[in-house]
Amino acid sequence: MSHLAASDEFSEMMRRNIAPFRRLMTYYECAMMEMETKFRVLDAEFGLQHDRNPIESIKTRLKSTDSLAKKLTRKGFPITVESVEKNIFDVAGVRIVCTFPEDIFTLADALLAQDDVTLIERRDYVAAPKESGYRSLHLIVEIPIFLEHEKRLVKVEVQLRTISMNFWASLEHQLRYKKNLPEAEAAAVATELADLADAAADLDARMQALRNFLDEERD
Repeated sequence: MSHLAASDEFSEMMRRNIAPFRRLMTYYECAMMEMETKFRVLDAEFGLQHDRNPIESIKTRLKSTDSLAKKLTRKGFPITVESVEKNIFDVAGVRIVCTFPEDIFTLADALLAQDDVTLIERRDYVAAPKESGYRSLHLIVEIPIFLEHEKRLVKVEVQLRTISMNFWASLEHQLRYKKNLPEAEAAAVATELADLADAAADLDARMQALRNFLDEERD
């Protein structure tokens, strides 16, 4: 099925099931709010204990209907409301931008230690970057949201990355998006972006080392 046909089918599905679809999207919005609160609490507690905050910013996003249609089609899943909930784990996304590399794993460990958070999937692109140079820690987790008459478990994708990783990823997307470059030029751009990703990772490592040194001196 083509992307256009999938998008049309998804639009028709939503038209027929608008109330269930809106309800499902509201569940995901509630889960994002719950996850954001968890990280803001962790950030505040860390600030009390260590006199600094590990989180620079928190951003949430809900996957668009067009993206949902493309992903369902690409993976061969039915285009239904039930299929979205069962098969797409990154409908709700929360991105945590951290100050230092160690903060990524400190926050991830603290989140996963909470008894109402269940880890579904972990992809560590910090330890093993993508070929493009992309670095980030991805977690798919399941958390409860409490509704008027029920508790419902909802999946959320959490991305944790440093300021440098986020800067690189944002610019990489702008530079590559819809750029139909000739093969040779595309290869040259990819090589340059990978080199810049390594430079950003080196900056992170040096900043982390400097912070560790200053912490030791203060102790």
